[in-house]
Amino acid sequence: MIRPTVARVDLAAIEHNLRSISSFLSAGRSDPAARLTTPSPRVIAVVKANAYGHGAPDVGLALERAGAAMLACADIEEGIVLRRAGVRIPILVFGALGISDLDGVFEFGLTPTISTPAAAENLAAAAARRSQRAFPEKGDSPRFQLRCHLKIDTGMNRLGFRHDNLARTLPAIARSGHLAIDAVYTHFATADDPEHPAFNEQRERFERTLTALPALGITPKFRHAANSAALLRDERVWYDFVRPGLLLYGIVPPPLAATLPLRPALSLHSRIVHVKGTRPGEGTGYGLQATADAPRTIAIVPAGYADGLDRRMAGRAFMLVRGQRVPVVGSVCMDMTTVDVTGLDVQTGDEVVIVGEQDGSEIGMREIAAAIGTIPYELLCRVGTRIERRYDPA
Repeated sequence: MIRPTVARVDLAAIEHNLRSISSFLSAGRSDPAARLTTPSPRVIAVVKANAYGHGAPDVGLALERAGAAMLACADIEEGIVLRRAGVRIPILVFGALGISDLDGVFEFGLTPTISTPAAAENLAAAAARRSQRAFPEKGDSPRFQLRCHLKIDTGMNRLGFRHDNLARTLPAIARSGHLAIDAVYTHFATADDPEHPAFNEQRERFERTLTALPALGITPKFRHAANSAALLRDERVWYDFVRPGLLLYGIVPPPLAATLPLRPALSLHSRIVHVKGTRPGEGTGYGLQATADAPRTIAIVPAGYADGLDRRMAGRAFMLVRGQRVPVVGSVCMDMTTVDVTGLDVQTGDEVVIVGEQDGSEIGMREIAAAIGTIPYELLCRVGTRIERRYDPA
C-alpha cells in the first residue's frame, strides 16, 4: 500500500442488489392477474460515470454474472472500456452521437441511442458505408442494419425527439433501411419528487407516443422508462426493461424510502497520519476556521477535495475513528482533512472510515449528501482517480 486512502468495492453486494431488484420486480405487481400474465421487466444496469465511481470494468462483469440483460453507459468511450474488460451482453449508449466518431459503435458491438436528427443521419450514413463494404455487389444494400434505441423527450427538455413533434421528425428514421429500432424509451425529470405532477404527465405522453409510433412506421419490440426512483414509485412505468443506477450500488434515491434489502457497495477508508493539540482560540487549516474556546485534539486524514471530498463537509459532516463519530473541522484541503478527536485515545495509523461501517457505527453517502446539500450520485462520482479501488470478490 502506497496511499492510505482507499475505496473498497463489494462486488458481492452489487450482485446482491441486482438480484434484490429483480425479486422486487417479480413480486411487485399489485394486480394478481398481471403477475400471472405480464412478464417481469428485465434490468438494464446503468454503469455510466465509471459505474458511479465504483469502477466500470469490474462492476460491469459482476452485473453480467448476476443476470443483467444489458448494461448502459454515457458514451462510446465508456462502452469500449466495458467491451475491453470482457463484457459480452448488450451495451446501450445513452449519449448524443451527432458529432461522435462512430467507428466504436460498430467495432465493439454497441447499441446506440438515436436521440437527435443528427445522430440518426450520422448513424444511418455510417451503417450504409458498412453495408457497401460488406455487400459491394449490391451497392447501397439495406441488409446491414444497426440495432438502436429511440429516445423520446416527454418533458425533460434534454435529449430526445419531442413527443409533440414526432410526425415531422420520425418518418425519415422509419424510412432508413439501415436503422433497426429495437426499443423506445424516455427519461423522467421528477421521479424522485412524489409531489411533482410532471412525472404522471411524462408517463401519459410516453403512452401516447407508444400508441402513435406504428402509424409513423416504427414498431419497436421493447419499451423502457424507469430509473431507480421511478421503478420504486410506479409499476406502470416498468414496461419491458427498467434502468436502475443508484439502487445497484446500495443507495435509495433521496428522499424516497424502500424496503429493498440493499447493501452499500462502496466504502472509503483512510488512516490517521498525525495527531496534535491546539490551544484555545486557535483554528486549523486554510482560513484558520473552526476556532475553539478550549484545548482540543485534532487528527489529520490524508484525503481532501482532490480525492472527492467536499469542502462543505467542514462543520457539517463526520468520520468514524475507533467506532466514534468525529466532526470534520477546519477547511477541507486538497489533500488533507482534519477531524476533532478530543477525548479519544487515538494515534497515528488508526483507521478512519469516511464512508461505511466501523465497530457498529455507520456513515452513508445519503447522510453526507444531506448534510452538505447535494445528492449521493454526485459524491459517488467524485471519488477521485488517485484513490485505489480494492474489490472484494463476488
